This record gives sequence, C-alpha cells and structure tokens, in this order.
Amino acid sequence: MSVLESITDGGTLSAPTRMRTEGARIVRAGFIPLVDASVLIAAAEFGFAAREGITLDLVRDVSWANVRDRLAFRQFDIAHMLSPMPVAAALGLGSNPSPTITPFSLGRGGNAITLSTGLYSRMQQAAGLSGTDTALANARALATVIADMKASGEPLPTFGMTYPFSSHNYEFRYWLAAGGIDPDVDVRMIVVPPPLTSDALAAGAIDGFCVGAPWNMVASERGVGRIVAAKQDLWPSAPEKVIATRPEWAASHPETLSRLIVALDAAARWCDRPENHGGLADVLADARYVAAPVDILRRVLRGEFTVDPQGSQRVIDDYFVFHSGLANYPRPSKALWVYSQMIRWGQVGHSVEGERLAASAYRPDLYRAALGTLLPDSTEDLRIEGTVDGDRFIDGHIFDPADIPAYVEGFAIRARAGGPDSGDEI
Repeated sequence: MSVLESITDGGTLSAPTRMRTEGARIVRAGFIPLVDASVLIAAAEFGFAAREGITLDLVRDVSWANVRDRLAFRQFDIAHMLSPMPVAAALGLGSNPSPTITPFSLGRGGNAITLSTGLYSRMQQAAGLSGTDTALANARALATVIADMKASGEPLPTFGMTYPFSSHNYEFRYWLAAGGIDPDVDVRMIVVPPPLTSDALAAGAIDGFCVGAPWNMVASERGVGRIVAAKQDLWPSAPEKVIATRPEWAASHPETLSRLIVALDAAARWCDRPENHGGLADVLADARYVAAPVDILRRVLRGEFTVDPQGSQRVIDDYFVFHSGLANYPRPSKALWVYSQMIRWGQVGHSVEGERLAASAYRPDLYRAALGTLLPDSTEDLRIEGTVDGDRFIDGHIFDPADIPAYVEGFAIRARAGGPDSGDEI
C-alpha cells in the first residue's frame, strides 16, 4: 500500500506513526474562521498531517490583510488565503505584495450574498419577488430599488466584502453587474472581516455582504438578513480559498511541502464524505476554529440553508466540494480569470507580462509532483470556462484565457479610466 493510499481511510494514528511524529516538522499555518478552512483544520485534527510527519500549528487570525502580512514576515509558513491574493501579489498589487504562490486549492463553494431584511422587503415590493426567485431576478430587483433610491435622493446602499482582492469582491460585483448595477457608481463597497459581517448588518452599518459560510446563515437565523444568491448561482467553479506559501519556503522545504500536499489531499477526501460531516462540524464549532453553532455548521455542510428570518429553506447540492472533480488542483486558468476581474474593475491594466505573472501564482507542478502522474498534465492547465451545463456563469459569458481583453470588453458594466476605489484593507 502506498503512502497516499494508507492515509485516505480517515482512521486513527497507528503506533509507528505516533513515534514518527515525535520528530515531526512543525508547519505554522494561519487561517480565518470559515468553513472553507475545513481541509486544513481536518488535516491537523484527524491525524492526516501527523501521518506525514508534520505537526500543523494552526493560528486563528482576524483579517486577510493580517494573514497576508504574517505570511510575508515569516510568522507563518503557509496560510489559508483568498484565491486572488497570490495573483495580486504576483502583480505587485496591495499594500504588501510579497511573493506568494499556491500549490493547493482548498475546494469549491461556500460563498453567498446576504442583504438586510429591510432592503430585501423593498425589492419584494418593487419587483413582486416571490421568495423563490433566481439570483439573477434578485439582482434585477435590487437594480429597481436602487433606481428608486436615486430618484428620491436617498443614500445608496453600502455593501461589505472581505478584501479588495477576494472572490467575494469579484463575485459580489459580478452579481450586481449581471443585474444592471454598476458597483462603482450605484453602491458603496467596503471591507468587513468575515466574523463581523452579521453584526455589521444588524447594526445597520452595511446593507448586505458577500462572505463565506457560516456567516450568511448566522445573519439569516438572527433575523437580520436574507440570502439572495450563492456561489453556485454565479459560477460554481469560481476559485475560492487556497493554501499559500512563499516561493522561497517551498524551494527550501520541498519534502515538507510534498508531504503537506499529500496530507491535505487525504483530509480533503475525508471532508468530502457526508458520513464525516458530523465529526467535522463538531471540530469546526470549537472556539479555536470557526466558533459558530454546531447545528448551523452541520446544515451548511449539507447545503441546507435557512435563507430568511421566516425560516424559508433552500438546499444547494455540492455547496461545499472539498476534493471531487479536481477541486484541489491549482489550475492557472482560474488565476487568469481572477486577473480578468482585476482588469474589469480597474485594479490593473492588461499586459502579456501580467498574464504570465498571474498564471505563475498557481503551481500545479508542485501539486503533481506530490500526488503522482494520474492528474492533468500541463496541456490542460488553461481551459475555457463556462461552457459546461451545471458550471455556467450567471450572465452566460464564456471565459477564454487566450483572449482576456475581448472577454473584459464584452461586459457592458466595467470600470472606466482611473479605476475604482476597491475598499480599504483591514
């Protein structure tokens, strides 16, 4: 039995494994309290890292900017990170663009968009929403309300996302623009750390947010929010969170990194199995990790959502995919889609060198080196997205990484000269 095969059953540590871990390599990892940190947490808690001779020292942090800086300043060896952050670093964007790469994706899914109950009520009145409407219908209803607000001179809505270079920012903007709303003109976008989004909504500091689980359901169960769209409604394969590290750490610790990828792969397989979700939720609920109600975490892992204060339910198949369908493969075309969104919203201009740098942030070669040859080769690293049923964009666009300028120009709503203020970093 190979090393990889021996760790995929999720069993307990054997005595020889315990002996080996006494001299284990310690890997310090930063994370944000979100369900999409599950693979990293499971690798530490359920013995997958220990079986590879690694002790994962997990450090809960409060913001993505903190995680970025602590990785750059060598307080962390690796980090749970937003998928666009290594791309931004490669392009020299942000306040501390230290070289960062990702050899492993933490899965797909997990995000949703939640609006205040008051704003959603206005959308119902303005557009006759039934409560079971599509994400696109909800976006168009919001556009109607915003037009009314402008006509009456009301303050425009303020929306929270987690970081300027985040899947949440780009997905929120994508949803708004699909409904005919210009996120740089018709609303105000600010940064709010994930655990604070529900409180900010309850306090009236924001009118909605896009964030990862479990904080959308926390808001709806508190009676302050209505979930109006999920990641699966926007583009199911949109890149989400990754494991990030510094290129020099990867180069100087190749064996540790390879063993870490093997451990994370095994943990991801374990997290994907429904029979393990109860145990996973129990661990995530701990104050050291996500610190959310265990019942909410169990339902989130099943894709069972309470979408509003009245208890309306929605079940989203594959809301979280931790491993299947090559969910952990750091495909460079996903990095290039992120780059296209940075261009679309004025964070960076297009160039051939920019394409090269963006793609270089994702390292499938390291993933393949750790897990063997039964994986896509480099000829499949750049693929056209949005052409497969069940994995299309909400607005019907198709992303061809070979022609990013044409893709960006194809959107009626995009940043103009000068670019937007993408929100202050926290």
